[in-house]
Amino acid sequence: MNARNRRAAIAVGATVLATSLAACGGGGGAADGGTVEIEFLTQDGGTSVPLAEAMIEAFQTANPDVVVKLQTQPGGTEGDNLTKTKLSTQEMSDVFTYNSGSLLQALNPDQTLVPLSDQPWVGDLSEDFAQVVSTPNGLYGAPVGTSRVGAVMYNRALYEELGLEVPTSWSEFMANNETIAAEAPDVAPIIQTYGDTWTSQLFVLGDFANVQSADPQWAAEYTAGNRSYAEEPGLAGFRHQQEAFEADLFNEDFPSATFENGLRMLAEGEGAHYPMLTDSISTIQQNNPDAVDDIGVFALPADDAANTAITVWQPNAIYIPSTTEDEKLEAAKRFVTFFNSPEGCAVQSEVLVPGGPFVTSACPAPEDAPPIIADIQEYFDSGATTPALEFLSPIKGPNLENITVAVGSGITSAADGAAQYDEDVRKQAQQLGLEGW
Repeated sequence: MNARNRRAAIAVGATVLATSLAACGGGGGAADGGTVEIEFLTQDGGTSVPLAEAMIEAFQTANPDVVVKLQTQPGGTEGDNLTKTKLSTQEMSDVFTYNSGSLLQALNPDQTLVPLSDQPWVGDLSEDFAQVVSTPNGLYGAPVGTSRVGAVMYNRALYEELGLEVPTSWSEFMANNETIAAEAPDVAPIIQTYGDTWTSQLFVLGDFANVQSADPQWAAEYTAGNRSYAEEPGLAGFRHQQEAFEADLFNEDFPSATFENGLRMLAEGEGAHYPMLTDSISTIQQNNPDAVDDIGVFALPADDAANTAITVWQPNAIYIPSTTEDEKLEAAKRFVTFFNSPEGCAVQSEVLVPGGPFVTSACPAPEDAPPIIADIQEYFDSGATTPALEFLSPIKGPNLENITVAVGSGITSAADGAAQYDEDVRKQAQQLGLEGW
Protein backbone atom coordinates (compact mmCIF):
# COMPACT_ATOMS: atom_id res chain seq x y z
CA MET A 1 0.00 0.00 0.00
CA ASN A 2 1.47 3.37 -0.98
CA ALA A 3 1.67 6.35 1.41
CA ARG A 4 -1.39 8.09 -0.01
CA ASN A 5 -3.54 4.97 0.35
CA ARG A 6 -2.23 4.35 3.85
CA ARG A 7 -3.21 7.90 4.81
CA ALA A 8 -6.68 7.42 3.37
CA ALA A 9 -7.13 4.13 5.22
CA ILE A 10 -6.13 5.72 8.51
CA ALA A 11 -8.46 8.69 7.99
CA VAL A 12 -11.44 6.46 7.11
CA GLY A 13 -10.85 4.11 10.01
CA ALA A 14 -10.37 7.03 12.38
CA THR A 15 -13.58 8.68 11.23
CA VAL A 16 -15.53 5.52 12.07
CA LEU A 17 -13.85 5.40 15.46
CA ALA A 18 -14.50 9.07 16.19
CA THR A 19 -18.19 8.54 15.40
CA SER A 20 -18.39 5.63 17.80
CA LEU A 21 -16.54 7.59 20.47
CA ALA A 22 -19.00 10.44 20.17
CA ALA A 23 -21.74 7.96 21.08
CA CYS A 24 -19.95 6.91 24.27
CA GLY A 25 -21.30 8.32 27.54
CA GLY A 26 -21.50 12.09 27.65
CA GLY A 27 -20.37 14.54 30.26
CA GLY A 28 -17.13 14.55 32.20
CA GLY A 29 -15.55 12.32 34.75
CA ALA A 30 -15.19 8.54 34.54
CA ALA A 31 -17.15 6.67 31.92
CA ASP A 32 -18.60 3.15 32.22
CA GLY A 33 -16.05 0.39 32.69
CA GLY A 34 -13.66 2.57 34.69
CA THR A 35 -12.53 4.68 31.75
CA VAL A 36 -11.80 8.39 31.84
CA GLU A 37 -13.18 10.66 29.13
CA ILE A 38 -11.19 13.69 27.95
CA GLU A 39 -11.98 16.25 25.27
CA PHE A 40 -9.50 17.15 22.52
CA LEU A 41 -10.00 20.41 20.60
CA THR A 42 -8.41 21.08 17.21
CA GLN A 43 -8.99 23.28 14.15
CA ASP A 44 -11.54 22.16 11.56
CA GLY A 45 -9.49 22.89 8.41
CA GLY A 46 -6.68 21.28 6.42
CA THR A 47 -5.25 18.06 7.83
CA SER A 48 -6.09 18.89 11.45
CA VAL A 49 -9.18 16.69 11.71
CA PRO A 50 -7.77 13.65 9.83
CA LEU A 51 -4.68 13.82 12.03
CA ALA A 52 -6.74 14.13 15.20
CA GLU A 53 -9.00 11.23 14.25
CA ALA A 54 -6.07 8.99 13.38
CA MET A 55 -4.25 9.94 16.58
CA ILE A 56 -7.36 9.19 18.67
CA GLU A 57 -7.67 5.79 17.04
CA ALA A 58 -4.07 4.84 17.75
CA PHE A 59 -4.09 6.29 21.27
CA GLN A 60 -7.37 4.58 22.15
CA THR A 61 -5.97 1.23 21.02
CA ALA A 62 -2.90 1.66 23.23
CA ASN A 63 -4.85 3.20 26.14
CA PRO A 64 -8.25 1.46 26.41
CA ASP A 65 -8.91 3.12 29.77
CA VAL A 66 -9.18 6.57 28.14
CA VAL A 67 -11.98 7.80 25.86
CA VAL A 68 -11.11 10.85 23.74
CA LYS A 69 -13.95 13.00 22.46
CA LEU A 70 -13.00 15.18 19.49
CA GLN A 71 -14.09 18.82 19.34
CA THR A 72 -13.34 21.27 16.50
CA GLN A 73 -13.39 25.01 15.95
CA PRO A 74 -12.35 27.33 13.11
CA GLY A 75 -8.79 28.42 12.60
CA GLY A 76 -7.55 31.93 11.92
CA THR A 77 -8.70 35.01 13.81
CA GLU A 78 -12.06 33.47 14.74
CA GLY A 79 -10.40 30.43 16.26
CA ASP A 80 -7.87 32.62 18.05
CA ASN A 81 -10.66 34.61 19.69
CA LEU A 82 -12.53 31.43 20.62
CA THR A 83 -9.43 29.98 22.27
CA LYS A 84 -8.94 33.11 24.38
CA THR A 85 -12.60 33.16 25.33
CA LYS A 86 -12.66 29.50 26.36
CA LEU A 87 -9.56 29.94 28.49
CA SER A 88 -10.88 33.08 30.17
CA THR A 89 -14.29 31.49 30.90
CA GLN A 90 -12.67 28.20 32.03
CA GLU A 91 -14.49 26.23 29.33
CA MET A 92 -11.48 24.97 27.40
CA SER A 93 -11.25 21.30 26.40
CA ASP A 94 -8.88 19.09 28.39
CA VAL A 95 -6.29 19.11 25.57
CA PHE A 96 -6.14 21.55 22.65
CA THR A 97 -3.97 22.58 19.73
CA TYR A 98 -2.86 26.17 19.19
CA ASN A 99 -0.05 28.27 17.77
CA SER A 100 3.44 28.35 19.18
CA GLY A 101 5.48 31.53 19.50
CA SER A 102 4.25 35.04 20.17
CA LEU A 103 0.55 34.14 19.82
CA LEU A 104 1.01 31.60 22.60
CA GLN A 105 2.50 34.27 24.86
CA ALA A 106 -0.70 36.29 24.42
CA LEU A 107 -2.57 33.47 26.21
CA ASN A 108 -0.65 34.22 29.42
CA PRO A 109 0.49 30.57 29.63
CA ASP A 110 1.90 30.80 33.17
CA GLN A 111 -1.65 31.34 34.42
CA THR A 112 -3.75 29.43 31.87
CA LEU A 113 -1.75 26.29 30.98
CA VAL A 114 -0.29 23.25 32.72
CA PRO A 115 3.55 23.24 32.68
CA LEU A 116 4.97 20.15 30.98
CA SER A 117 8.68 20.65 31.58
CA ASP A 118 8.94 17.38 33.50
CA GLN A 119 7.45 15.21 30.74
CA PRO A 120 9.60 12.46 29.14
CA TRP A 121 9.47 13.88 25.59
CA VAL A 122 10.84 17.34 26.45
CA GLY A 123 14.49 16.29 26.09
CA ASP A 124 13.83 15.27 22.48
CA LEU A 125 12.68 18.73 21.36
CA SER A 126 14.79 21.01 19.20
CA GLU A 127 16.07 24.07 21.03
CA ASP A 128 14.25 26.39 18.63
CA PHE A 129 10.89 24.73 19.22
CA ALA A 130 11.32 24.54 22.99
CA GLN A 131 11.97 28.28 22.92
CA VAL A 132 8.63 29.09 21.26
CA VAL A 133 6.47 27.04 23.67
CA SER A 134 8.15 28.27 26.84
CA THR A 135 8.27 31.19 29.24
CA PRO A 136 10.98 31.76 31.88
CA ASN A 137 8.74 29.75 34.20
CA GLY A 138 8.28 26.59 32.17
CA LEU A 139 7.55 24.73 28.94
CA TYR A 140 3.89 24.25 27.97
CA GLY A 141 3.53 22.55 24.57
CA ALA A 142 4.42 19.49 22.52
CA PRO A 143 4.76 19.75 18.71
CA VAL A 144 2.04 18.71 16.28
CA GLY A 145 3.28 18.04 12.77
CA THR A 146 6.48 19.20 11.10
CA SER A 147 8.28 22.46 10.68
CA ARG A 148 8.52 24.32 7.37
CA VAL A 149 11.05 26.84 6.20
CA GLY A 150 11.00 30.01 4.14
CA ALA A 151 13.84 29.59 1.68
CA VAL A 152 14.71 29.23 -2.01
CA MET A 153 13.18 26.18 -3.64
CA TYR A 154 15.19 25.38 -6.75
CA ASN A 155 15.21 23.04 -9.74
CA ARG A 156 17.96 20.57 -8.95
CA ALA A 157 17.95 19.10 -12.47
CA LEU A 158 18.67 22.52 -13.97
CA TYR A 159 21.49 23.10 -11.50
CA GLU A 160 23.07 19.79 -12.51
CA GLU A 161 22.66 20.59 -16.20
CA LEU A 162 24.40 23.96 -15.82
CA GLY A 163 27.00 22.77 -13.29
CA LEU A 164 25.85 25.18 -10.59
CA GLU A 165 26.61 24.90 -6.88
CA VAL A 166 24.25 25.84 -4.06
CA PRO A 167 25.10 29.45 -3.12
CA THR A 168 25.89 30.50 0.42
CA SER A 169 26.16 34.27 -0.15
CA TRP A 170 24.02 36.78 -2.02
CA SER A 171 26.77 37.45 -4.56
CA GLU A 172 27.03 33.72 -5.33
CA PHE A 173 23.26 33.55 -5.74
CA MET A 174 23.23 36.48 -8.16
CA ALA A 175 26.10 34.90 -10.12
CA ASN A 176 24.04 31.72 -10.49
CA ASN A 177 21.12 33.79 -11.74
CA GLU A 178 23.34 35.49 -14.32
CA THR A 179 24.54 32.10 -15.54
CA ILE A 180 20.97 30.85 -15.90
CA ALA A 181 19.94 33.99 -17.80
CA ALA A 182 22.88 33.59 -20.18
CA GLU A 183 22.85 29.82 -20.75
CA ALA A 184 19.13 29.03 -20.38
CA PRO A 185 17.36 32.11 -21.75
CA ASP A 186 13.94 30.44 -21.74
CA VAL A 187 14.17 29.87 -17.98
CA ALA A 188 13.21 32.55 -15.44
CA PRO A 189 16.10 32.77 -12.94
CA ILE A 190 13.73 33.79 -10.10
CA ILE A 191 10.00 33.05 -9.99
CA GLN A 192 7.72 35.69 -8.50
CA THR A 193 3.91 35.37 -8.29
CA TYR A 194 2.30 38.65 -7.29
CA GLY A 195 -1.11 37.46 -8.47
CA ASP A 196 -1.10 35.98 -4.94
CA THR A 197 0.29 38.95 -3.07
CA TRP A 198 1.28 37.02 0.05
CA THR A 199 4.00 35.22 -1.91
CA SER A 200 5.90 38.50 -2.38
CA GLN A 201 6.92 38.56 1.30
CA LEU A 202 9.45 35.73 1.23
CA PHE A 203 12.44 37.91 0.32
CA VAL A 204 11.88 39.73 3.63
CA LEU A 205 10.38 37.07 5.90
CA GLY A 206 12.73 34.31 4.74
CA ASP A 207 15.73 36.55 5.33
CA PHE A 208 15.06 36.88 9.04
CA ALA A 209 17.43 34.09 10.09
CA ASN A 210 20.24 36.05 8.42
CA VAL A 211 19.21 39.22 10.25
CA GLN A 212 19.26 37.40 13.57
CA SER A 213 22.61 35.81 12.74
CA ALA A 214 24.12 39.22 12.12
CA ASP A 215 22.49 40.74 15.22
CA PRO A 216 21.41 38.10 17.78
CA GLN A 217 19.48 40.71 19.80
CA TRP A 218 17.55 42.00 16.79
CA ALA A 219 14.18 40.35 17.55
CA ALA A 220 14.15 41.44 21.18
CA GLU A 221 15.29 44.96 20.35
CA TYR A 222 12.79 45.18 17.49
CA THR A 223 9.97 44.30 19.89
CA ALA A 224 11.25 47.01 22.24
CA GLY A 225 11.22 49.59 19.44
CA ASN A 226 15.02 49.79 19.10
CA ARG A 227 15.51 48.14 15.69
CA SER A 228 13.95 48.91 12.31
CA TYR A 229 13.80 47.58 8.78
CA ALA A 230 15.08 50.90 7.43
CA GLU A 231 18.56 50.00 8.73
CA GLU A 232 20.82 47.04 8.07
CA PRO A 233 20.61 44.14 8.59
CA GLY A 234 16.81 44.41 8.48
CA LEU A 235 16.93 46.32 5.20
CA ALA A 236 18.69 43.48 3.34
CA GLY A 237 15.55 41.55 2.38
CA PHE A 238 13.96 44.62 0.79
CA ARG A 239 17.26 45.52 -0.88
CA HIS A 240 17.73 42.05 -2.34
CA GLN A 241 14.21 42.05 -3.76
CA GLN A 242 14.89 45.39 -5.46
CA GLU A 243 18.23 44.14 -6.83
CA ALA A 244 16.60 41.03 -8.29
CA PHE A 245 13.91 43.10 -10.03
CA GLU A 246 16.43 45.61 -11.41
CA ALA A 247 18.53 42.75 -12.78
CA ASP A 248 15.46 41.56 -14.77
CA LEU A 249 15.53 38.11 -13.19
CA PHE A 250 11.79 37.53 -12.75
CA ASN A 251 9.37 35.69 -15.03
CA GLU A 252 7.63 38.06 -17.45
CA ASP A 253 4.19 37.43 -15.99
CA PHE A 254 5.25 37.95 -12.37
CA PRO A 255 2.61 40.70 -11.74
CA SER A 256 -0.25 38.27 -12.45
CA ALA A 257 1.21 34.77 -11.93
CA THR A 258 -0.23 32.81 -9.02
CA PHE A 259 1.30 30.56 -6.39
CA GLU A 260 0.29 27.41 -8.28
CA ASN A 261 1.68 28.90 -11.52
CA GLY A 262 4.99 29.41 -9.75
CA LEU A 263 5.18 25.86 -8.46
CA ARG A 264 4.35 24.50 -11.92
CA MET A 265 7.11 26.64 -13.46
CA LEU A 266 9.59 25.34 -10.91
CA ALA A 267 8.54 21.71 -11.37
CA GLU A 268 8.62 21.88 -15.17
CA GLY A 269 11.94 23.72 -15.35
CA GLU A 270 10.50 27.00 -16.62
CA GLY A 271 11.90 28.71 -13.53
CA ALA A 272 15.05 28.02 -11.55
CA HIS A 273 14.41 29.53 -8.12
CA TYR A 274 11.26 30.25 -6.12
CA PRO A 275 11.54 31.89 -2.67
CA MET A 276 8.73 30.09 -0.89
CA LEU A 277 7.53 28.14 2.16
CA THR A 278 8.53 24.51 1.79
CA ASP A 279 5.22 22.97 2.75
CA SER A 280 4.30 23.87 -0.84
CA ILE A 281 6.11 20.67 -1.85
CA SER A 282 2.78 18.95 -1.15
CA THR A 283 1.25 20.87 -4.08
CA ILE A 284 4.06 19.71 -6.36
CA GLN A 285 3.51 16.15 -5.16
CA GLN A 286 -0.13 16.48 -6.12
CA ASN A 287 0.22 18.29 -9.46
CA ASN A 288 3.69 17.27 -10.70
CA PRO A 289 4.58 14.09 -8.80
CA ASP A 290 7.33 13.10 -11.26
CA ALA A 291 9.18 16.35 -10.49
CA VAL A 292 9.39 16.00 -6.70
CA ASP A 293 12.87 14.46 -6.77
CA ASP A 294 14.10 17.39 -8.90
CA ILE A 295 13.23 20.01 -6.28
CA GLY A 296 15.81 21.12 -3.72
CA VAL A 297 16.00 23.98 -1.24
CA PHE A 298 18.62 26.31 0.20
CA ALA A 299 18.52 29.24 2.62
CA LEU A 300 18.03 32.72 1.21
CA PRO A 301 21.67 33.78 1.16
CA ALA A 302 22.97 36.60 3.34
CA ASP A 303 25.44 39.17 2.07
CA ASP A 304 28.05 37.48 4.28
CA ALA A 305 28.03 33.69 3.93
CA ALA A 306 28.92 33.42 7.63
CA ASN A 307 25.44 34.77 8.46
CA THR A 308 23.46 32.55 6.09
CA ALA A 309 20.88 30.52 8.02
CA ILE A 310 17.43 29.16 7.30
CA THR A 311 14.23 30.67 8.69
CA VAL A 312 11.92 28.13 10.32
CA TRP A 313 8.17 28.32 10.77
CA GLN A 314 7.56 26.18 13.84
CA PRO A 315 4.61 23.78 13.99
CA ASN A 316 1.57 24.29 16.17
CA ALA A 317 1.55 22.60 19.55
CA ILE A 318 -0.73 20.66 21.86
CA TYR A 319 -1.46 22.08 25.31
CA ILE A 320 -3.34 21.28 28.53
CA PRO A 321 -5.30 24.12 30.16
CA SER A 322 -4.94 24.64 33.88
CA THR A 323 -8.69 24.00 34.22
CA THR A 324 -8.37 20.31 33.29
CA GLU A 325 -9.78 18.42 36.25
CA ASP A 326 -7.40 16.41 38.43
CA GLU A 327 -9.00 13.06 37.57
CA LYS A 328 -8.41 13.81 33.84
CA LEU A 329 -4.94 15.36 34.05
CA GLU A 330 -2.95 12.12 33.97
CA ALA A 331 -4.89 10.92 30.92
CA ALA A 332 -4.43 14.29 29.20
CA LYS A 333 -0.67 14.12 29.78
CA ARG A 334 -0.58 10.59 28.37
CA PHE A 335 -2.39 11.83 25.25
CA VAL A 336 0.12 14.67 24.80
CA THR A 337 3.01 12.26 25.29
CA PHE A 338 1.54 9.90 22.71
CA PHE A 339 1.84 12.53 19.95
CA ASN A 340 5.63 12.28 20.19
CA SER A 341 5.95 8.57 20.94
CA PRO A 342 7.03 6.12 18.21
CA GLU A 343 3.38 5.21 17.64
CA GLY A 344 2.30 8.84 17.47
CA CYS A 345 5.16 9.73 15.15
CA ALA A 346 4.08 6.91 12.82
CA VAL A 347 0.55 8.33 12.69
CA GLN A 348 1.84 11.82 11.88
CA SER A 349 4.09 10.45 9.13
CA GLU A 350 1.16 8.56 7.59
CA VAL A 351 -1.33 11.43 7.62
CA LEU A 352 0.85 14.47 6.93
CA VAL A 353 2.95 15.50 3.94
CA PRO A 354 6.07 16.94 5.63
CA GLY A 355 7.07 20.49 4.75
CA GLY A 356 10.23 20.20 6.83
CA PRO A 357 11.80 18.10 9.56
CA PHE A 358 10.02 17.16 12.73
CA VAL A 359 11.17 19.30 15.66
CA THR A 360 11.64 16.32 17.95
CA SER A 361 14.27 13.64 17.60
CA ALA A 362 11.60 11.12 18.58
CA CYS A 363 10.05 11.45 15.10
CA PRO A 364 12.30 10.46 12.17
CA ALA A 365 11.50 11.63 8.66
CA PRO A 366 9.17 9.19 6.89
CA GLU A 367 10.82 6.88 4.39
CA ASP A 368 8.83 8.38 1.52
CA ALA A 369 9.60 12.00 2.45
CA PRO A 370 10.56 14.16 -0.55
CA PRO A 371 14.31 14.86 -0.98
CA ILE A 372 13.75 18.50 -0.06
CA ILE A 373 13.44 17.38 3.58
CA ALA A 374 17.03 16.09 3.59
CA ASP A 375 18.23 19.49 2.33
CA ILE A 376 16.46 21.25 5.20
CA GLN A 377 17.72 18.72 7.74
CA GLU A 378 21.32 19.74 7.00
CA TYR A 379 20.59 23.22 8.36
CA PHE A 380 18.94 21.73 11.44
CA ASP A 381 21.91 19.42 12.03
CA SER A 382 24.40 22.28 11.75
CA GLY A 383 22.39 24.60 13.97
CA ALA A 384 21.95 27.18 11.17
CA THR A 385 18.27 27.79 11.93
CA THR A 386 16.21 30.55 13.53
CA PRO A 387 12.46 30.70 14.17
CA ALA A 388 10.63 33.17 11.92
CA LEU A 389 10.21 36.60 13.49
CA GLU A 390 6.50 36.01 14.14
CA PHE A 391 7.48 33.33 16.67
CA LEU A 392 9.78 35.71 18.55
CA SER A 393 7.84 38.97 18.37
CA PRO A 394 4.13 39.86 18.38
CA ILE A 395 4.70 42.59 15.79
CA LYS A 396 3.92 42.01 12.12
CA GLY A 397 2.42 44.87 10.17
CA PRO A 398 -0.63 43.99 8.06
CA ASN A 399 0.58 45.74 4.89
CA LEU A 400 3.85 43.92 4.28
CA GLU A 401 2.61 41.98 1.26
CA ASN A 402 1.45 45.16 -0.48
CA ILE A 403 4.76 46.86 0.24
CA THR A 404 6.84 43.95 -1.05
CA VAL A 405 4.74 43.77 -4.23
CA ALA A 406 5.61 47.43 -4.83
CA VAL A 407 9.31 46.91 -4.11
CA GLY A 408 9.43 43.77 -6.23
CA SER A 409 7.69 45.58 -9.09
CA GLY A 410 10.05 48.56 -9.15
CA ILE A 411 7.31 50.91 -7.96
CA THR A 412 8.88 51.60 -4.57
CA SER A 413 12.55 51.58 -3.62
CA ALA A 414 13.82 49.20 -0.96
CA ALA A 415 14.56 52.12 1.37
CA ASP A 416 11.10 53.62 0.95
CA GLY A 417 9.40 50.23 1.29
CA ALA A 418 11.28 49.47 4.50
CA ALA A 419 10.36 52.89 5.89
CA GLN A 420 6.71 52.29 5.00
CA TYR A 421 6.79 48.96 6.77
CA ASP A 422 8.40 50.50 9.85
CA GLU A 423 5.46 52.92 10.00
CA ASP A 424 3.03 50.02 9.52
CA VAL A 425 4.72 48.18 12.37
CA ARG A 426 4.74 51.25 14.62
CA LYS A 427 0.97 51.57 14.37
CA GLN A 428 0.46 47.92 15.20
CA ALA A 429 2.88 48.02 18.15
CA GLN A 430 0.99 51.00 19.57
CA GLN A 431 -2.31 49.15 19.18
CA LEU A 432 -0.78 46.26 21.14
CA GLY A 433 0.31 48.67 23.85
CA LEU A 434 3.97 47.69 23.65
CA GLU A 435 6.50 49.79 25.52
CA GLY A 436 9.04 51.77 23.52
CA TRP A 437 6.71 52.67 20.63
